[in-house]
Amino acid sequence: MKTVFGALSAALLIAGPAGAAANVHSALGGIILGYAIDPNGTMGVLTEYVPGGGGFNTVAVETFDQTTGAIVKTVKTIEHTKNDYVVLGATGDGTALVEYEQVSDLFVDKRSYKTMIPLEKGKLNGKWTPPKMGVNDIVNGFDSPLGSSQAAIMAFRNGGDDHTYVFTTDLAANTSSPHFKIKDPLYDFNDSPVMTYDPNQNLVIVAASTGCPSCVGHYAFIHMDTGQVDHSNVPGFGLVNGIAVDTADTIVCDTTEIDFSIGFHNYTTHEGFKVVLKGAQSQANSGTSVAYDPVAKLFFIGQPISSTGPNSSIQIYDPAGNWVKSIDNLHLPASSNPIEINPSTRTGFVISSQDESELQGFSY
Repeated sequence: MKTVFGALSAALLIAGPAGAAANVHSALGGIILGYAIDPNGTMGVLTEYVPGGGGFNTVAVETFDQTTGAIVKTVKTIEHTKNDYVVLGATGDGTALVEYEQVSDLFVDKRSYKTMIPLEKGKLNGKWTPPKMGVNDIVNGFDSPLGSSQAAIMAFRNGGDDHTYVFTTDLAANTSSPHFKIKDPLYDFNDSPVMTYDPNQNLVIVAASTGCPSCVGHYAFIHMDTGQVDHSNVPGFGLVNGIAVDTADTIVCDTTEIDFSIGFHNYTTHEGFKVVLKGAQSQANSGTSVAYDPVAKLFFIGQPISSTGPNSSIQIYDPAGNWVKSIDNLHLPASSNPIEINPSTRTGFVISSQDESELQGFSY
């Protein structure tokens, strides 16, 4: 039986005109390694690399205008290098985090982290020095809800015990909480865990599954003030591909692979249900990334093979599990990639699988 967490007015779902949505091309025509936007502002940031001979590349950090799609500034360029830059994310108040990976031979042998405080300034003007992280520590999750200066980080130590650990951080202040390791191997990096963050409760939520057809996934709710970890079942079956949270209503939304469904779980009442994606017929129509707009109160589900239109789609649902609309004819990668949302302009960006030097803009 489907549990309904609450009704939303039709006026809320359609309120506000959508702004313009422009595509963004990297300045050098290279492959985009990472991207993020200021969810309260007008700017975004991307990193790219242009392959060269002998394993050397040209790499760059660039800012772009969310409305026009134009590259505003090339923040940093390095030619003939094995190093690269990767955007890891931006906080809900507009501070961006960029990883700099240095390679002397074949593998990364140093990682450092630059911050843009704020992103709108277009400068790598700060450093992030998280405690107890070295070259073998790899960040594989970043989340910061709208308006928050705090972000949650998920990472693992390559060559270590493979356990996932999480912590919270204020990028601009360069302060971080203690690390909390999830010792259950279900959440190890090889099961591709996904993570979201509720700063109101200082709660990090990690979801994972072994991916077998009859296996449900599991949530780990890590209380960052105490380190207590609670668990609950994910509503769907198979790998958990994406996750986002409605912090006001304490509802987490995730996508599961085998049953091509999205799950809704209230972590206050621990009631949940799943919904098959609109028009989906098979695992081919599974969802990947999830994003949330807390102003319009809408979840955005990436669907690389659309069940409602040509090519790829973003399916939009409210927190009660009702389908609202689809944005069709996109070109999404098969793997999960960020869906970046600006609630004030009702626009967003996703990477293009057709042309990896392009971000596709959309409005809703």
